[in-house]
Order: sequence, then structure tokens, then C-alpha cells
Amino acid sequence: MTLTRYAPDAIRTLQNAPFDTVIDVRAPSEFAEDHVPGAINLPVLSDAERAQVGTIYKQDSPFMARKLGAALVAQNAAHHLQTALADKPGNWQPLVYCWRGGQRSGSFATILSQIGWRVHVLEGGYKSWRRLVLAELYDAPFPAQVILLNGGTGTGKTDILSHLAGMGAQVIDLEALAGHRGSVFGGIGTQPSQKLFETRLAQATAALDPTRPVILEAESNRIGAIRLPPGLWDAMRGAEIIEITAPLDARANYIAARYRDLAQDKDRVAQVLDSLRKHHPAARVHDWQYMAAEPVALARELISEHYDPRYARVAKKTTPLARLALPNLSDDTLADAARRIGDIAAKSRSNS
Repeated sequence: MTLTRYAPDAIRTLQNAPFDTVIDVRAPSEFAEDHVPGAINLPVLSDAERAQVGTIYKQDSPFMARKLGAALVAQNAAHHLQTALADKPGNWQPLVYCWRGGQRSGSFATILSQIGWRVHVLEGGYKSWRRLVLAELYDAPFPAQVILLNGGTGTGKTDILSHLAGMGAQVIDLEALAGHRGSVFGGIGTQPSQKLFETRLAQATAALDPTRPVILEAESNRIGAIRLPPGLWDAMRGAEIIEITAPLDARANYIAARYRDLAQDKDRVAQVLDSLRKHHPAARVHDWQYMAAEPVALARELISEHYDPRYARVAKKTTPLARLALPNLSDDTLADAARRIGDIAAKSRSNS
């Protein structure tokens, strides 16, 4: 039997640790809120079972709660051994964690170690991981030079970021991490919790090479319901900017294509447009509702009357590092823009 405690001192340490599988044994709702990146969820207590044990602990006795908890853990562990872990070889090495690295992870890890696997338990559990995330994002300045892609809605910034990443540039796609496109129609399904966003961001930040610039899309300090950490926001406010522009018609067609699936949801479109009444006269919003059947025309109106005026109010009044006027928003044009931006970023690095 081999069962040891593992206490990483940084996110990068845990990411580089030689474990075959990271197992989160917490309840599914705990896992959904946040978890160590790459972990699988093999709960030893379901949400309902955890609540049941907690109720007995408070209303009956700790002994009866522990007795029931042990029975449920054994039952669930047996299920995992017969399903998710059935094909694991003898030299398999998992890392197991729960909330604090206590009874749930210890019980499951003990069962696994009795089989003969070399099992590690994350010291301090999820809470120790959370401390590493907070240290990365809140206790130190952002570790790399930031360059922002700035430009009105529909100028292809997200696709340019994707091309840059494919070319080996150092990028972080904040909208992808936040599950939101940053506009009134920007929801990409359900956004992650703030904690899960911070885990994703901390993982991306810890992987950065501090000697190279990182390219981000300009954002406000909130992306949908997600708040950016102060260290990153400060770095973004002091960053150099590359300004991107494109013709209005090209932008309207780009937005209509990008939100094609959303355009099919008439109720959702009507709901989003109705939310703009606090910014625009009722008659204008009424007209937009009628234009919903013509996505390109609606996108053109929203760019002209909503997005661009708001962008002009918040745009930084500083001289950009470079200006790129794109003739269109074809994939070839966006790829060429990414190459030019990569060259600009490299020169910025050499001059800094």
C-alpha cells in the first residue's frame, strides 16, 4: 500500500506533476463550480447524499453521520472501480482531492492504495488549489507585457487572436475563458462561475513566458457576469494598443454570420433588443425588432447606433502602437492581419 500527500507550491508545479489522472471526489455541484484543470469527477458522495449526511450530523449525531458516510463512500467507490477505473493498470498513479483533503479523499485514496496503486492525496484539497489561483491572480502583478487588440464590434479581433495563437504568438482569449463574446448578444451558453473563470485564467497566466508580450482583446473590466482580476485589469489599462478598423458593410456581414445560430432564436433576439430600451428611444428599439428578420441590416444599425457610439466614448485617447485598416474580413485578410500584428509585437518586445 502506497499513499502519500502532495503539496504543490505553484500552479505550474501541479501542472507538470507526473500523475496519470487527477480525481475530484467532491459532489457534482462542487465540481461544476470549479475544479483543478483536467480533473475528472468521481464523487464519493452525490449532492443528495452529502446533504443527507450533513443533516444527520447536525440533527442526530456525528457518529451516525460518519457511519452512513462510510457506507455510501464504500458503495460509490465500488461503482467507480467497476466502471471509470476498471481498465487502470497496476502502475497507474492518481492524485485524489476533496474540499480540504480530509475524509472524502482520504477514504477513497485508501481504498485505491489497498489495491496496490501508488496514490497521492492533494494536501489541503481544493482549498489549497484555490489558494494557488488567488496567489497567481491577486497577489502579484501580471507577469508579461500586454498588447491589446482594439476596435469596434465586428472587426474580427477574436479570429485574429485565433490566427495569432496558431502562429505561435502568446495570446489569451478572455472571451473564450469567460464564455461570452463581450457584446449584448455575447452569451455563449452558460458562463462559468467566477471561480472557474479564475482557474482558467490562472492556468493560462502561469503558462506565460514573461519575456514575451501577450496579446489580448481589449475588454471592459467585466465580460458578461465575469469580473477581471485587478492585476490583469491594471496591466490592460497600461497596455499598448493596436487599433483595427474595417468597413461598415464588412462588419455587418461578419456579425450576421458569427451570430447566425442566434438569429434563428427569435424570442432570444427580441429579449436582447428589448434590453436596449434603457439606452435608446423606444421607437428605435421598436424598429430594430422589425429588422430582426434581416440580420445584416440589423447588424449595420446596431453598429452605427449602438456599438460604435459606445466604443467612441470608452476608447483610450492615446496614440496606438499601430493602426490596421482591413479592406474586408475574409479569413485570408484576418490571417494576414495576425502576421502583421505578430511582427509588430515582436518589434515592441525588442524595443522595450
